[in-house]
Amino acid sequence: MSTQKYQVAELVGEIGELIGGEFGDIWVEGEVSGFKPAARGHWYFSLRDPASDAVIACAMFARENAAVKKPPRDGEKVLLRGGVDVYAPRGSFSLIVRRMELTGAGELARRLEELRLKLAGEGLFDPARKKPLPPWPRALGIATSPTGAALQDILRVMGQRWPGLPVYLAPCRVQGEGAAEEIAAAVRLLDAHGGSDVILVGRGGGSAEDLFCFNEEVVVRAVAGCRTPIVSCVGHEVDTTLCDFAADFRAATPSHAAEKVVPVHAEIAGWVAEQDDRLVQAMQRRVRALRDRLTRVRLQHPRQRIERGRLRADELESRTRAAVARILARKRDRAGAAARHLDALSPLRVLDRGYALVQREGSAVADAAVLKPGDQLEARFAKGRATLTVKRTSALF
Repeated sequence: MSTQKYQVAELVGEIGELIGGEFGDIWVEGEVSGFKPAARGHWYFSLRDPASDAVIACAMFARENAAVKKPPRDGEKVLLRGGVDVYAPRGSFSLIVRRMELTGAGELARRLEELRLKLAGEGLFDPARKKPLPPWPRALGIATSPTGAALQDILRVMGQRWPGLPVYLAPCRVQGEGAAEEIAAAVRLLDAHGGSDVILVGRGGGSAEDLFCFNEEVVVRAVAGCRTPIVSCVGHEVDTTLCDFAADFRAATPSHAAEKVVPVHAEIAGWVAEQDDRLVQAMQRRVRALRDRLTRVRLQHPRQRIERGRLRADELESRTRAAVARILARKRDRAGAAARHLDALSPLRVLDRGYALVQREGSAVADAAVLKPGDQLEARFAKGRATLTVKRTSALF
């Protein structure tokens, strides 16, 4: 057994030399995760083995990555060439990449897209399924890690907006093996409990593999099947998971989720006080109106009401008589005009000018040719009648 004594820096340095000398320049294949370009042009990311949870940190400096046509995306499969290095301040090792070749979209990204299409085809992401969030929740349910930053962010925002609002926490792991099943179980537990008006499910930021459990089918189905309105708050604003699509509302961060579902108590209290004042004022106006009406009824003597009724009846009678008189006058004028018109058209008015009406056996004679000597005629004048005997006839022209 070795009794050699090392300082930490010495041990880390020897490990680095040993690893570097052992592996030298190597090729490594895997999927990119958590890609982050630095301000000075360097790339930092992780290389993930899709067949396991193995991950190695990678760095590719600007001088080397300038030869790559385009930056890789999370989930893309790449082939890297570089050397293993140990970072002394953290005692961690990483791969210093000198060459990168893109080999495809990656198995993880392919499986994720297949699952997304499958669940979308079942209607789990249909906007018509989304439930509205309650405006004033009486209690909040949270499915997240009890030690994570997400819970503290939610509680901090709640304390600022509505102190004392009840919270039901269903603790669960939010990354690593078995986390998806725990998240799904926590969501179902809160939904079955029924004490929460809205449920928040999520975690703080992290790498793509850290957040991947929120893409698992078991989590998506638990969120989609939740009867209680549910908000997904996974990672940061740029992070998107299938859990976001299935939830009733997707919040950019856990803090944003708390702001969305928890109203400001002072604002609600002010609104309630305003409505209370308006209700009191409306009731006071109504009471005053009824009191004034009652006072008027009490002060009016019955005799006054009778006299007012008589005056009203007299007024109506006078108005009725005047209306009838106007109608009769109009009808009388119209009848006189019609009589004058008929009188002007009467044949008797012609007799006043010296003409006579000649009749034979009661019928008027207009043509002398129909008469013969000896016919008896009756002539009617403007004044009187005469009996005539025809001696002869002649044509006028």
